[in-house]
Amino acid sequence: MSPIIVTVDGPGGTGKSTVSRVVAHEAGLPHLDTGAFYRAATLAVLRAGVHPSDSDAVLEVVAGSGMGQEDGRMYLDGEDVSAEIRGDGVTAAVSAVSAHSEVRKLLVEMQRAWVEKHDGGVVEGRDIGSVVFPDATVKVFLNASPEIRASRRALETGETYDEVLADLNRRDLLDSTRQASPLTVPEGAVVVDTSELAFDEVVDLVLGLIKAKS
Repeated sequence: MSPIIVTVDGPGGTGKSTVSRVVAHEAGLPHLDTGAFYRAATLAVLRAGVHPSDSDAVLEVVAGSGMGQEDGRMYLDGEDVSAEIRGDGVTAAVSAVSAHSEVRKLLVEMQRAWVEKHDGGVVEGRDIGSVVFPDATVKVFLNASPEIRASRRALETGETYDEVLADLNRRDLLDSTRQASPLTVPEGAVVVDTSELAFDEVVDLVLGLIKAKS
């Protein structure tokens, strides 16, 4: 039997991470947050004093870094950096680092290796159903209005609504217009607008899609 691979894509603030974690738990599948790989790569670049726009230097740093994810924790060269990768500095630079095509290729290889090692899983990100696993068992694209997403993120982080909205709009623009694997709705994906849905409704919907395919 082929491994079950569920891809959950979408912009920031749509509930990807929380939905993916709960769906994985309920379905008895491993969970992979691919965004944490890009954040760990960005942290490595910042620690090395390399400018995020310097593609050759960024690739050299990322290629020389050991990254792994287990039990929801992200590791960089053996150090648990799960908290540090959520800092403002990483958040501000991660889109620039992620835009380099060779960096994305390298991290995609890591993500595919992780899923192969764990025999499937629920994988969240921004290009998972379109690039990383185009033949996934189930593809979901979560979306919501920028205003709803900003309100949710502001409640989580304690930042002001205006700050979060500006940052989400900035990242949306960068992610959707980059040349390498732009944010897009994957072919065959079920688009779920979470703006007016309760969290449990979104989880049940995704679990239903998985059940229908298993």
